[in-house]
Amino acid sequence: MKMAAVIHFLILCLAASAAPVRIGTFKVDATPPLGSPLAYDIMTGVDSPLSCRGIVLLGAGDPIVLAAIDWIGLSNDGHLEFRRALAKGASTRVERVTMHTLHQHDAPRCDFSADALLAGHGMGGKNFNVGHARKVIASVAAAVKKAGETAEPVSHLGVGTGQVRMVASNRRILGPDGKVQHTRFTATSDPAIRAFPAGTIDSRLCLITFWKGEQALAALSYYATHPQSYYRTGLANPDFPGMARNQREKETGVPHIHFTGAGGNIGAGKWNDGAKEKRQILADRVAAGMKAAWESTARQPLGSGDVHWKVQPVLLPVGTHLKEETLAAVVEVETEPLEKRYLAAKVLTWLRRCQRQEPLELSCLALRQARILHMPGELFVEYQLYAQAVRPDLVVAMAAYGDYAPGYICTEAAYSEGGYEAAERSSMVSPQVESVLKEAICRLLDSPTPPGGEE
Repeated sequence: MKMAAVIHFLILCLAASAAPVRIGTFKVDATPPLGSPLAYDIMTGVDSPLSCRGIVLLGAGDPIVLAAIDWIGLSNDGHLEFRRALAKGASTRVERVTMHTLHQHDAPRCDFSADALLAGHGMGGKNFNVGHARKVIASVAAAVKKAGETAEPVSHLGVGTGQVRMVASNRRILGPDGKVQHTRFTATSDPAIRAFPAGTIDSRLCLITFWKGEQALAALSYYATHPQSYYRTGLANPDFPGMARNQREKETGVPHIHFTGAGGNIGAGKWNDGAKEKRQILADRVAAGMKAAWESTARQPLGSGDVHWKVQPVLLPVGTHLKEETLAAVVEVETEPLEKRYLAAKVLTWLRRCQRQEPLELSCLALRQARILHMPGELFVEYQLYAQAVRPDLVVAMAAYGDYAPGYICTEAAYSEGGYEAAERSSMVSPQVESVLKEAICRLLDSPTPPGGEE
């Protein structure tokens, strides 16, 4: 009887491993109405629609939802309310939902916590269209529900990589003293600054695809760079990564979801002087990388036993420069600029979350030999390269720009090097953040030993 029970158990395990995974896709228009605030200007028109899109994975435990939106950032309750609504739509738990922005600048922001603080002083709804944001959340939740109901079986997983050439460059150019001498923003008009080497980047674009026989059901791409060619036009647009995504979706007929990787210190500045024609040139180069990844794709059978989800809660060390009394005073002073008051409200909410020791949830989706890490903030590319070095035996992709509240997340060394990203107005965490995140990455990737055996 004991042997029979063991055999029965093994049969059940094999059946579970071979059980079909199903996938549903969703896409919702996320373009605000005319007159709405974008990140830096009032919206006067639409150059190209913004979207929120993603996938629902079924068949491997509770449903998993991965989503990305063409907005600049979702912070605090802006991020959490999206995840809660998507979780409800998919009938799953919040910890199995990720929500990322692509970080385009001619696009809205969303932080219901900051808006609530300002509303207490009669300034609610001034920094983003709150009603529209809630309509988008409701629409996406309904689309997620429908995607789950119409999900199709997946037979194979596809994994491919491609090189993106002449797009990414490091924004931080160090001088002889080891300090930041120049910041090469995403549009750099000075040819002398553009002439510096590209520096530390990740030119690799990762592409994850799901297949039903010979039919591709969805494509997910991951690439690390700030997504701006030029901005402050008043015209909503998804900029060059969104254009590349849309182009590949049209060419292949496959729903395409793109995620911005750890591009906090990466931009197109070496290759982009801000001229209007550069937007399409950059889009074509990213699309070429997407096509190369598509053409290099290797497919393998995918069953429910090949899909795993892991969550790692982390308490990021808050920046010591953040003072609750100072931030609260800025929120309350009517003569302060509205933008400054909004940012103070966002940071104040973040500080109070840290004081309550509310962790951020990092997560990792394992798909056979592929791993997808989901991270917060404007993460430096070094974290993405570190993750790849931790598990060189795997294809590791990274989506950053989850919860936007921490701001820039630099390396420990960068805080002593200075520069825009490490300034007190930019980063809401302390230099100790590097060790915290690297430990979390190792845990998510099941790697007890960091690269080189360092402790």
